[in-house]
Amino acid sequence: MIARIARIRRHPIKSIGGEDIARTRLDAARRLPGDRLWALLTEGGERHAGAGARPERWLPKSCFLRGAAAAGLQAVQGGWGEGAPGGPIRLRHPDLPDLAFDPETEGPRLVDWVRPLWPADKPAPTRLVQGPTGWTDVSQPWISILSLSSLADLESRLGQPLGVERWRANLWLDGWAPYAERELIGHILTIGGLELRVTETIGRCAATSADTATGQIDLDMPEALAAQFGHSDFGIYAEVVTGGEIVLGNEVRA
Repeated sequence: MIARIARIRRHPIKSIGGEDIARTRLDAARRLPGDRLWALLTEGGERHAGAGARPERWLPKSCFLRGAAAAGLQAVQGGWGEGAPGGPIRLRHPDLPDLAFDPETEGPRLVDWVRPLWPADKPAPTRLVQGPTGWTDVSQPWISILSLSSLADLESRLGQPLGVERWRANLWLDGWAPYAERELIGHILTIGGLELRVTETIGRCAATSADTATGQIDLDMPEALAAQFGHSDFGIYAEVVTGGEIVLGNEVRA
């Protein structure tokens, strides 16, 4: 099976924003650089984070602001812009003024900015934190990979456009048959000399139910996936075995 890298996306802040980049380096047993580097803790998450400036261990998604609890967060876009992670992050949302801030020193500005998007009946956001590892939904240092042909088929089945942003994937591949990725668990994907080992499928939560253009719920995605396939999986995780640089258009062999 041969595909090509159609999009590379990173999400500097967990559940808040995201951007396309043209190239990046992947290192063995590491996440995509700059992906979920930061996250916004809630009052409920503080008791697990400890008193230090940075949590010393990976924390589950329940400790942070997340799209499953506030659909409006799904409409936030932006990041560092093309280039290496670091420096000011620029965010935009259809219902808020644009924000540019330095995550190292101006985390409270982000807390204030997202407050209107977060439900008042849920534990309030407290502070922006960077941890020892990326704040992905799984503790393992995996890369998320989705297929454009699978997305096109799902859009056809559901009768509406879904787009790539709601899935918050790292890599979008073009060229596989729809859902062929489900058969690749345990297989090695090669991109030149780079190797990725496919680990498992990705179970989807309610965050994917929101239209990323508006931040409004437009369907029950986990239920829609279950109705079509008998499960709520969409996409795959993979671990970097042998590192290297990836660029848009690279050939991916399975």
